[in-house]
Amino acid sequence: MVRTVATAGRREWLGLAVLVLPVLLVSVTVTVLYFALPFLSADLMPTGSQLLWIVDIYAFLLAGLLITMGALGDRIGRRKLLLIGAAAFGVTSVIAAYAPNAESLIVARALQGAAAASLMPPTLALIRDMFRDPRQRRMAVAVWAAGFAGGSVLGPIVGGRLLEHFWWGSVFLINVPVMVLLLVLGPIVLPEYRDPRPWRFDLPSAALSLAAVLPTVYGIKQFAVDGLGLQALLGVVAGSVFCVAFLRRQRTLPTPMLDLGLFAGRGFTVSLIASTLAVFALVGLFYFVAQYLQMVLGLRPFVAGLLTLPAAGTALAGSMLAAVIAQRVRPGHIIGGGMTLVAGGFLVMSGIEVDSERWPLIGGLLLLGTGIGAVQATASDMIVAVAPPERAGSASAIMEAATELGGALGVAILGSIGLAVYGERLTATGPALPPEYAEAARETLGGAVEVAARIPGEAGAALLDVARSAFTDGMHLAALLGAACMALTALLTVLLLRPVRVDTSTADGGAE
Repeated sequence: MVRTVATAGRREWLGLAVLVLPVLLVSVTVTVLYFALPFLSADLMPTGSQLLWIVDIYAFLLAGLLITMGALGDRIGRRKLLLIGAAAFGVTSVIAAYAPNAESLIVARALQGAAAASLMPPTLALIRDMFRDPRQRRMAVAVWAAGFAGGSVLGPIVGGRLLEHFWWGSVFLINVPVMVLLLVLGPIVLPEYRDPRPWRFDLPSAALSLAAVLPTVYGIKQFAVDGLGLQALLGVVAGSVFCVAFLRRQRTLPTPMLDLGLFAGRGFTVSLIASTLAVFALVGLFYFVAQYLQMVLGLRPFVAGLLTLPAAGTALAGSMLAAVIAQRVRPGHIIGGGMTLVAGGFLVMSGIEVDSERWPLIGGLLLLGTGIGAVQATASDMIVAVAPPERAGSASAIMEAATELGGALGVAILGSIGLAVYGERLTATGPALPPEYAEAARETLGGAVEVAARIPGEAGAALLDVARSAFTDGMHLAALLGAACMALTALLTVLLLRPVRVDTSTADGGAE
């Protein structure tokens, strides 16, 4: 007997548009602040340590609370958690915009990260609830994935434009009207879903998950900045210890916060790894692209942001194409093909020189965006499709936590490789500098640009030429290693997912 599956109507597609709003904003908020740093630094006068915390505390809390929020949404209701998160995100955005000093901005950013963690898991889980037909679900997830990837690219454009006309707080205030719209439309067009057999919330599990993620992400970020030092090592080790304790507790609970049985499925685990590596590639490469456009080519932030726009457009195209061909092509082949395109984008970027035309850059971004869009859409759909309906929020949270980890690893690993090459090349071929300038110039390209502006005459120009060339050399090596990693992942994905085909609808149950 063939069981018919209800198809989504106008209300569900309008609901999808509403669900994309928080995903887009949360993703934009991660990158938009970078362009506001010089302006808020002049206004609030933070110390170097405070400035780092203003940037990082948001991502720390977002990553650390995702698993807890995903499980909480399954228990109390996904729509309810989404609306609570929307209200909190709007309020904390206002607090951040009008922060009178660095300390209050750090607190506001921490609260904003916690609110963002409550926004993300319900969005993908609600898509699973609203779109029961497999073809419609794949298309809806593709739109969600495109919004997530596109937000990271749109952040620099939005930030650059706002800061040309308004004060630094405007990058936070843009969140408010969007959150108000979500609060108004959410109760109208979004269904509610909760686990029909609610479980007891385990506070120790929530604390252990936070303790596992926070020091790990902190250690990775320290590694990206200072290399393998004591703080980076202690952070990763502490996070690993708490992670083991968290997993051991999940095995002993009758209703665990994290269902470890999800990882037994090949489709779930391989898709999770592929999604993590796709974000690893995107964030790792954009770490170089943003600096290359502004400090090598000398473009304004807004113009630099516009040149990254092709990646957002092709991410949407790649997501939609993946959803269409998934009816005929196995998911492992789609993810493998997307990874191959990402590898091709890395290879094109590895050929860019200091005085290159912009077309190789745009071509590389086109390949990169298309591949990542296809990978994210397909992997996200597989992750929510294979999870039980009552655990869809937890499964979504796992994927999004892995995504945050992938982004941190992208900057830490590829960024460190590029910086190591940059420092070596600058030391070997750069002009002799006074001791007070030499260390700053060797650490980053931004430091070299600042030093060059203070050194008069031909010495400053020579330093700038060598620094730009050294930075481009570092970008070359990082791109080549990224291409090799993506190509290997493409091959393994095709082999491991060859027998897997996801074409089942979600089961009914628990919807209101």
